[in-house]
Amino acid sequence: MDSNEKVFENVEFEHLVGSGADEEILIASGVKTASFVFVALNDDTNVIFATLISRGLNPEATIIARANSVKSIDKIYKAGADYVGSLSIVAGQMLAKMSANCIGKICRIDEDIMLYEGIEIEKHHVEKGSLLDRKSIEDLDLEKKIGCTVIGIDRGGLVTINLNKQTVLHAGDIIAVAGSSKQISEFKEKYSID
Repeated sequence: MDSNEKVFENVEFEHLVGSGADEEILIASGVKTASFVFVALNDDTNVIFATLISRGLNPEATIIARANSVKSIDKIYKAGADYVGSLSIVAGQMLAKMSANCIGKICRIDEDIMLYEGIEIEKHHVEKGSLLDRKSIEDLDLEKKIGCTVIGIDRGGLVTINLNKQTVLHAGDIIAVAGSSKQISEFKEKYSID
């Protein structure tokens, strides 16, 4: 959703025009039944308000919010966010990672991202015959067993973030997993993923 209708010109995906801090728009977007809510607004007051409304409408959702200012991080957590990514911290970490992987003028870009307080999001490939292949989110129960969460799936170029307990992973999927460094390491070790 976006309040600027022009950003949706020539797009072929479902969208809503309106403010992410508007309760009616959040309800229309399906926030009451969403597994995950991503709040990325340009004004931290609106981020806090959207997070607060989303948490009230759906106490079970995992809410990931963007803080435009480091000063707002604690307020956004208090509003109900599970993870808060500071734009300045993430951008700084990405630049540091990019420069650390440069030799001369050649740079290898690493797509893994670390959020505030050591929370990371990493991409992993689901291999045929792995412990992830043909398993539902409920069967895996990663949150209970390890503490990390699958927050999205790229299946043949189509990205899905509206996951539920019945969502099944398949060989060839690229999954985004969020958790602490320790949880991500345990996830990799347990599921034998490179």
